[in-house]
Amino acid sequence: MRKIEHIGIAVKDLEVSNLVFEKLFGAPAYKFEAVESEGVTTSFFLNGPNKIELLAATNPKSPIAKFLEKKGEGIHHIAFDVEDIVSEIARLKNEGFVILNETPKKGADNKLVAFLHPKSTNGVLIELCQEIK
Repeated sequence: MRKIEHIGIAVKDLEVSNLVFEKLFGAPAYKFEAVESEGVTTSFFLNGPNKIELLAATNPKSPIAKFLEKKGEGIHHIAFDVEDIVSEIARLKNEGFVILNETPKKGADNKLVAFLHPKSTNGVLIELCQEIK
């Protein structure tokens, strides 16, 4: 893992939350994207070299909708940039981590993504991200 790629925050209302974070950072979101396969719409903010991703459910059965129902708004995941996601999945699986999707899938922001189950990472959902070239 090379660096923190972004921090994902689950929100109930993307429009309202975008206004909050726009005020917080003094700049609007630089990107908006729907990820149909995950049932979410996202927005991305930059704060220095750091990225914050806001995620709102577009489907009541999506992982974000379930998270919001169970835990409410807040930090959903921490994403790490990796050079080779397939190798990193294999390495982490070999180390005993529970991988939620062993085959990377297309995520937001032009990334291949895979997730580690929070049960194996002290309660934190970890996302692996590799830039699609």
